[in-house]
Amino acid sequence: MQTGLQGKTALITGASRGIGKAIAVALAGEGCNVVLSSRKQDALDVVAGEIRAAHPAVGVLAKAAHVGEEDQARACVDATVAEFGGIDVLVNNAGTNPYFGPMVDLDAARAAKTVQVNQFAIVQWTRLAWKASMEQRGGAIINIASVGGLVTEHGIGYYNATKAAVIHLTRQFAMELAPAVRVNAIAPGLVKTHLARALWENNEEGISKFMPLGRIGEPEDIANAAVFLAGDTASWLTGQAIVVDGGAMIRPSIA
Repeated sequence: MQTGLQGKTALITGASRGIGKAIAVALAGEGCNVVLSSRKQDALDVVAGEIRAAHPAVGVLAKAAHVGEEDQARACVDATVAEFGGIDVLVNNAGTNPYFGPMVDLDAARAAKTVQVNQFAIVQWTRLAWKASMEQRGGAIINIASVGGLVTEHGIGYYNATKAAVIHLTRQFAMELAPAVRVNAIAPGLVKTHLARALWENNEEGISKFMPLGRIGEPEDIANAAVFLAGDTASWLTGQAIVVDGGAMIRPSIA
């Protein structure tokens, strides 16, 4: 598959571990320069070193930024443009879930943090990337949503509500930014990440038995979908949310 990503530049938020790291590694493997962003510079530097060692021909920049803070987001976007001349791919991956429990007990502070990171940050980083580069040169934006944005679940209802918003924001931005920029989302199912650890760590074998494809997802499963959406083979695809969940959503409701 010819992705056409060689020599292009991708900016990935939440890139120090999990899905974000896997996407950065996969894009670098396609010859794409990668800019890694998350809150902690030391963690980013470790990932940057790993990518440089594995893919010495690609450019790698590690730039710490709190995804929800506009001045830090702007500094990261500006650094990307200064280093590589522009942004071809933006991956809005960073997410948080500071609350687990019924929504009737959710407090305002944790609700606001969830919206700031999961929902409004997508608006903020998309706006900054568009005005700094993409309006002139085009590109692709990939938002990491969740199958939770399509269903109801105990304990993570407000997190899921923000992920439902991500799916709608994807469609809205796809309409507004076409034809210069394609905007799509990936809705992962249960993936073995730090953020989702509480959902799988103590029952991985039991959960896997109920998965049509027999296992919980790995970050690389989502990264493979991201490479497809970022590349030329998805050139006629925009405004969509691709579910990557090992078939979990096709399980019959009654055994």
